[in-house]
Amino acid sequence: MEKVVIEGTEIFLTQPDDVNMIWVGQEELVTQVLAAWMVIGDEDLPLNPRLVGKPGVGKTTLAYHAGRMLNRPVYLFQSTMDTRPEDLIITPVISEAGKIRYMASPIVSAMIQGGIAVIDEGNRMSEKSWASLAPLMDSRRYVESIIAGIKIKAHPDFRLCTTMNDDASTFELPEYIHSRLQPQIFIDFPEREEELMILRSNLPFADEEILDYVVDFLQSAHEVDERYSVRDGINIARYALKRLVESGERMTSKDRKRRVMEYMRESASMILDPVAAEYFKEDLGDEDE
Repeated sequence: MEKVVIEGTEIFLTQPDDVNMIWVGQEELVTQVLAAWMVIGDEDLPLNPRLVGKPGVGKTTLAYHAGRMLNRPVYLFQSTMDTRPEDLIITPVISEAGKIRYMASPIVSAMIQGGIAVIDEGNRMSEKSWASLAPLMDSRRYVESIIAGIKIKAHPDFRLCTTMNDDASTFELPEYIHSRLQPQIFIDFPEREEELMILRSNLPFADEEILDYVVDFLQSAHEVDERYSVRDGINIARYALKRLVESGERMTSKDRKRRVMEYMRESASMILDPVAAEYFKEDLGDEDE
């Protein structure tokens, strides 16, 4: 486990995340994130973008992808309503030798290593927790650990952003925090072709017929402002395909089509709700409906 010494105190670092997150399409959003992180002069500072959108539209994937485009290690921090200030900075743990070991959070590890810190679902955290990061998000660029009794300065290459679901706010953030989390970048549902690209990327084992069913379902749902996301569509297709393979039946093309639609409806109802299942009807390709 990598460690550093700061002001005479030994700090153990968290490993960066190496996950299979693939951002497909909507390159303008990547450009917006990278522009926010850019530094254009000696007196300039990077911004801390806030990625906002409905659950499942790819906010975390976008942030992770942008970080990897900079060839920097990316650290993901999942925030909750129970997140404490020390969780964001340094947590003391008992080592095997019975001594106290100071463990850096993913955010502090990114600060020290010059990486990218992504705070996921940041609007679930309280003001008290966010306040501990306030000096990090302005010209001071540091955090203080009361537990370890040290001040930690950010590496010049350190970058930060947070994601926020537009329907999952647990706490109202004060203006002094919102003003530090700028610019706001809104991620909306993709257009049909981009959504189909995302499905192909995440479901390489699915045939085009099934992908068409799912993208038609999603596009129809978007038109009436349902909150169903491409992540929901991926999960629906995955479960329906598992049901189809698990059945092990030999079927004609027509019977297979009917069975796929049956499993799609079942999957949509189980993963989302019965209303979602109603979108899988004749106009989505079920000739026998």
